[in-house]
Amino acid sequence: MPDLREIVEVLLLQNYNTRLVVLSTTLLGIAAGLVGSFLLLRKRSLMGDALSHATLPGVAIAFAAMVALGGSGKSLPGLLLGATLSGIAGVATMLVIRHTTRLRDDVAMGFVLSVFFGVGVASLRMVQSMPGASAAGLESFIYGKTASMVHADFLLISIVAGLSSLTCLVFLKEFLLLCFDDGFAASQGWPTLFLDILLLTLVTAVTVIGLQSVGLILVIAFLITPPTAARFWTQRLVPMLLIAALIGGMSGWLGASLSALTPQLPAGAVIVIVAAALFLLSMLFAPVRGVIPRRVQQGRLRRKVDRQHLLRAAYEILEVQAGDGPVVNEPFPLADLLAKRSWSPLQLRRILRIARHEDHLEIAAPGLIRLSESGYGEASRATRNHRLWETYLIQYADIAPSHVDRDADMVEHILGAKLVRQLETYLSDHDLAHRVPPSPHPLEPSARP
Repeated sequence: MPDLREIVEVLLLQNYNTRLVVLSTTLLGIAAGLVGSFLLLRKRSLMGDALSHATLPGVAIAFAAMVALGGSGKSLPGLLLGATLSGIAGVATMLVIRHTTRLRDDVAMGFVLSVFFGVGVASLRMVQSMPGASAAGLESFIYGKTASMVHADFLLISIVAGLSSLTCLVFLKEFLLLCFDDGFAASQGWPTLFLDILLLTLVTAVTVIGLQSVGLILVIAFLITPPTAARFWTQRLVPMLLIAALIGGMSGWLGASLSALTPQLPAGAVIVIVAAALFLLSMLFAPVRGVIPRRVQQGRLRRKVDRQHLLRAAYEILEVQAGDGPVVNEPFPLADLLAKRSWSPLQLRRILRIARHEDHLEIAAPGLIRLSESGYGEASRATRNHRLWETYLIQYADIAPSHVDRDADMVEHILGAKLVRQLETYLSDHDLAHRVPPSPHPLEPSARP
């Protein structure tokens, strides 16, 4: 286990090599988060996977070409140039398949991924047997070798990541239109093919500079995981881009730092694990689309619906008991509630327990219940809003009175007071002087319509 001095040294980036690795992976994560967001919205998340695998033949061919020209074959710019050209060839192949055939994108991506990766593995095996050449270390492009970064690598990653991020911001409006409705963009005269190629070029650039840090197999996680995690936090594009860049940068920073503290762990794998952990936290706890907050919201909505159903059923029972006279808050049999709606006895007991806890009703006598003062007011309000919706649906949506109860029930619980006031305005020609308008369909106390 690392001691406190080593932890402080890594956190403060006091070591030169650690500083290069952490800053490089952080910048790469920011760029990957931005570019990957558009890739996710374009529904081409696996495009990065196919592209990363398509770079492997370029690495092997570039090594062989440099050896043939009298070099050592280990020049990183030359290897990355070969990876870039190979990646562009893979992208071009996918575009040709997409625009000249009826095959879907996933077929084109699967073809490029498997074929190019197979060619790359075969090429690596061939260059390893070249006379006078040492191909040791080329496999690091498959799994990544972050610890071998030097200052030139840092400059390359910084420049490419910076240019990629700047391009995303400059073409933000165009990429937004392309991602959400490319057909509309084309009809308005926007160069959708150029924008598509530009986006894939950015994906290629981020993928190529990520080969050194996380490798071609794991670089796809850098492109997919931060945007996917950011999607749980917001429904808007610009905040999603910022959050994805933040998550990508944090993944690179924390992953590289943890790898520096435990040298036996490869940085690429740790970065991906950290990104996956941030994704899991976002999926569970993000307030907008997280699993736990949504379950809490659904539980609150379910309790609200049950409460309104109970109170409205109670008010309709009081209407039947009152006949032609005014509705009076008086005790009524508990059994009438079971006949009013399709509740089971267990469900009704649970709903009644919650209603008593919220002080909406009270036990008047064995087998009899009475609405409290607040419960009676809430019951009349819920019934009034429900009948406003029923009247609106009958008048303007041509819903039959015998079915309108169910249709109104589907919308009234999720709409607020503002829409109720709008309903009152739309229905101003009706008699709304009553606190609760009469039901537009016959009340049936023994069964719910």
